[in-house]
Amino acid sequence: MRDAVTSLIKNYDITGRYLDRDAMDDLKSYFRTGMVRLQAAGVINGNAAAIVKQSALRLYEEVPELIRPGGNSYTTRRYAACLRDLDYYLRYASYALVAADSDVLDERVLEGLRETYNSLEVPVGPTVLGIQIMKEIVREQVAAAGIPAGNLTDEPFDYMCRSLSERDI
Repeated sequence: MRDAVTSLIKNYDITGRYLDRDAMDDLKSYFRTGMVRLQAAGVINGNAAAIVKQSALRLYEEVPELIRPGGNSYTTRRYAACLRDLDYYLRYASYALVAADSDVLDERVLEGLRETYNSLEVPVGPTVLGIQIMKEIVREQVAAAGIPAGNLTDEPFDYMCRSLSERDI
């Protein structure tokens, strides 16, 4: 897993260049927002179970057919798998938030997801909706904690939604 600093340095190293003004500005931004990212991750970590539970409740309110007979969350086993997956997405979003880099999402979440969802016949639409709902809940909780995160907390969730939506799952 890389963070914004190692990714930046790697890119400059590959091209054999010294860090220029743009690189220095990127590094300054990374460090300037570091405490906010850590505080936001602390809110996520401290409230993860509640965030996942609220996300699932909102998802099933919006798409109730998921928990009806024949739905992808019908049966206790499938419902538990949905909660597990939401928790998985949330945990890795917190890692990407702290790292200020989405590489961990590609490496640990998004790679291989197509094959898994295809083999299990899991539709991507409700997954994307669940991730969007989680993003909203995280944003609300971070704001309620008085952390001026702006859109920082949105970035990993938006990245996952964009990546999943671009795939024909």
